[in-house]
Amino acid sequence: MYYEPSKGHGLPHDPFKALVSPRPIGWISTVGRNGALNLAPYSFFNALSGKPPLVWFSSEGEKDSATFAGETREFVANIVGRDLAEKMNRSSVNAPRGTSEFAYAGLTPAPSRLVAPPRVAEAPAALECKVTEIFRPKALDGQDIGAFVVIGEVVGIHIDEAFLKEGLFDTVKAGNVARLGYMDYSTVDAVFSMRRPRWEE
Repeated sequence: MYYEPSKGHGLPHDPFKALVSPRPIGWISTVGRNGALNLAPYSFFNALSGKPPLVWFSSEGEKDSATFAGETREFVANIVGRDLAEKMNRSSVNAPRGTSEFAYAGLTPAPSRLVAPPRVAEAPAALECKVTEIFRPKALDGQDIGAFVVIGEVVGIHIDEAFLKEGLFDTVKAGNVARLGYMDYSTVDAVFSMRRPRWEE
């Protein structure tokens, strides 16, 4: 089949997010100027640079994560392990502003080293980030789409040593959770390696 998104797909549900998947989940913790904590998962999340290490998340609408990151210029991207999937999902609740998703989901806020927002103590890894920019993407017609893209430089990294194997982060053991389409998720349960080819060879 072929379809143009602006004209509709004719399927029971929009397949776009299922096609662009799996998408890693950035479990974003922030703190507002008034000290309010927020924790929310974002599947529009990824790394965009290695040197320096930069990550981004996109909020569809002005939600607390983007608002608080804009206020304090800091956030933590926590990695969702297999055993935390249900608590991650619970933290996505549309709670009133001021509600602590840490408490609601039964999670422990742990102090960060270089930023104010706490990390999820139970997470297999966490990235402390300082905001480098926030921008509002536009559609082809130039209209603001109502999203907020937050980019942060990773200034500190926490790794639970239980997930280190011979000095490498064991993604299979951690079972990094990713978002698929519809109501579906996946976890990493297998890894295979391929060496990048070089033209000279």
